[in-house]
This record gives sequence, structure tokens and C-alpha cells, in this order.
Amino acid sequence: MNEQPLASPLASGNGRIALPALAGPKIERPDGKPLRLLVFLPSWLGDTVMATPTLRLLRHYLPASVIIGLVRPGMQELLAGTDWLDDIAVADRTTVLGPAKTASRLAVFKLDAALLLPNSFSAAMTARMAGISHRIGYDRDGRSLLLTHKLFAPARAAPHKGWAPVSAVDYYHTLALGLLGSMGVAIEPADLRAAPPELALSATQLAAAAELLSRAGISSTDRYCVLNPGGNNPAKRWPIERFAALAHHLVTVHRMKVLINGSPAEAPLARIIKQVIELDHPEDGGMVACLPDLGISVGSLKGVIARSGLLVTNDTGPRHIAAAFGVPCVTLFGPTDHRWTTLPLRDGAPAETILLADPTLPDDLVADEEPDRCRIDRISYDTVLAAVEAELRRHKRPPGAEVDRRAAGDGDQLHQ
Repeated sequence: MNEQPLASPLASGNGRIALPALAGPKIERPDGKPLRLLVFLPSWLGDTVMATPTLRLLRHYLPASVIIGLVRPGMQELLAGTDWLDDIAVADRTTVLGPAKTASRLAVFKLDAALLLPNSFSAAMTARMAGISHRIGYDRDGRSLLLTHKLFAPARAAPHKGWAPVSAVDYYHTLALGLLGSMGVAIEPADLRAAPPELALSATQLAAAAELLSRAGISSTDRYCVLNPGGNNPAKRWPIERFAALAHHLVTVHRMKVLINGSPAEAPLARIIKQVIELDHPEDGGMVACLPDLGISVGSLKGVIARSGLLVTNDTGPRHIAAAFGVPCVTLFGPTDHRWTTLPLRDGAPAETILLADPTLPDDLVADEEPDRCRIDRISYDTVLAAVEAELRRHKRPPGAEVDRRAAGDGDQLHQ
């Protein structure tokens, strides 16, 4: 069998850690030149953010390598402003022939290895069709024969079936350590643990965010909060009337303006919450804006969240943007286990306040399989309000606060 879990690392003479190699040939170019590496990035926005510590790790230890990121359409905006990738390729998702078309596009990069962060069969098939010699990924979803270097995905303890709820940050990081070990790269002991997620803003995105905030009636001195009431599964959405009541509290008690965020598909939900606020409290109308109606994009959303004083959100992508920029955040979890997306500490403190529908759920159970017990409406308004107040006391961000890390220009190379 050409697969194994990672063994314990070994100390090397220079203070770095010699990582164990995965079973299989050493990952290197025959001519000894730096590797040309493709990183298949996840499809979901939040998962892509959770892959950023892995991208940073690879760039740090492979400075001479060419590293290409493969993303789904739209995710190139998410990574704009960062400097870990030499180029970004966009996957073809239009037809069933997408993997073949994507593989054809990848040929121009003359790639030596592919690190497959998603678990999908199609990711492994695309790498194989692209003629990439070394294909590293987790052995699951029926793709074993398509991989040259494999890791076991952690399974739940008996009698339970399925995969163990492991944070995606650690899941991706461990796979990258397997790649580095198979290349003979030793690392600093501190890098055995994943760092917090990180994003940056391009100049274009900063300008787009400023324009969007202006349309929302937000000046450079206004304090504001972002509410994110959507989610890819309606069962993950906290009740509309509670978001509306929270918005009223933020307006009246903290004099914060409130921006209601949502994807284009979630625009009706955001509008309903704004309408409920205006019906119940007409005086709040000028303090609340609906971002989907103002032309929100992934790039401008990054800038809006980075400047905000607080994000209150269901378990969905914008939560991870807030964590990447160090923005105070309260995240509500219903029937999705929080352990899939646990974030590393930032400066020794949690990256967010997490509220669970059932905090007493035993560790051997997974919230995804307990939909009634973990209904998100079990999280009371008072519980969320207390968490919001605690976050605002702990993080007193001045009006107009912005992230320090941003790109000087728009030098991101996009290959489509």
C-alpha cells in the first residue's frame, strides 16, 4: 500500500524538524530544479480562507518553487493582494467536461506535483489528466488509484462511522507537511502547528469597499457592524426576527450603523430583515443598509468586513474573512459541527466567540447528525446579545479602523 499516516517528526541538527516522507518516490524534479507545484484549493469561500496558512507555509519553505493555485470562479478575488502564489488558474465549472478543459489549461504550467486540498474525485482526476507526475491527497472518495502519495483521513472511533470532525485548517496543513516531508524539507518546530488564516486587500478592493460604504451611507468616522444572516443551508440560519432585534440594539445602544450582508441568492433574506427593522423601528431606517442591493462583491466584502467593528454571523464564509483580518466576530452554529472549522488562536486568544445550539453535545457525537438537538433557533437572543456585548468590550476598535496588511497595487496575476 502506498499510503500512511504521518509519523512523528525527528529533530535535525540545525534546530529544524525533519518531517517523515509519505510512502512513494521522493517528490523532486529529475533535473534538480525547483518544483513546479499546483495547489488545488477548496470550492467554498470559508474553506479557501482556511487554506491560507497552508499557502503561507508552502511559500515560506519553497521560495524558489513556482506555486500555482487552482480556484473555482470568483475565488481569485478572495486571494487578491496576497503574495503566496505565482499565478492563479481558474477551474472550468461550466459543463461535465470541466475537468478535462481545466486539465488542458494546466498544461501550460508544466507542473511536477499537485497538492489536492479538496477530497473530491474530480480534483484527483483533473490532476491525472493534466499529466502531473506527483499527486498528493487524502485517500478517500474512491480516488486511491489516482494518487501517488496518500494520507489517511481521520475516521471516527467505533461504533460510529464516517470521518472525524477535524478542523480544515489542520487537515490542509497536515497534507502540506506530508508534501514537504516527501521533498526532504525540514521545518521550524513552530510550523508543525498551523498559523491563523490571513488575507490581504488589493488597491482596487480597497477602493471598491470605500465606494460601497459610501453608497451605504458610511463615512470614514462611522462605527458599524456587519450582520450575516445567510448560509448555504437554511437550517444554519438564525431566525430573522432575532437578527432584526440585534440590529435595533446596536443602533440604539451603541450608535453603530448596521450593514446586512448576503450573496445575490440571499438578497431577499437581507431585504426582509431590513424591512422588519424599518417596520418595528422606523427611526432606525437611516442606520441600516442592505449590501446585496448595493452591489457587493467578494473583493469589496473583504474591505467592508476588515473595517467593521463587529461581525455577527451564522457559520458561513464571511466568518472566515473576519478571522483573517482579526475582526471581532460572534459565530452561531446549528446542525453543523464547529470542529470542522475550528480556527487557530490569534496572539494566544480565540479568533472569535462561538455559540453552539447544544453546548452539551458529547464529543463522540457530531452536530451534523443531530439536526433537532442542534437546531440553531435553540441559541437564544439573550445569549447572542451577551456575546456581542462581551466582544465589543474586549475589542474597542476606533471608527474607520482598517487592516494593516494590504497590497500596494494590483499585481496579482490571473490565468483564466
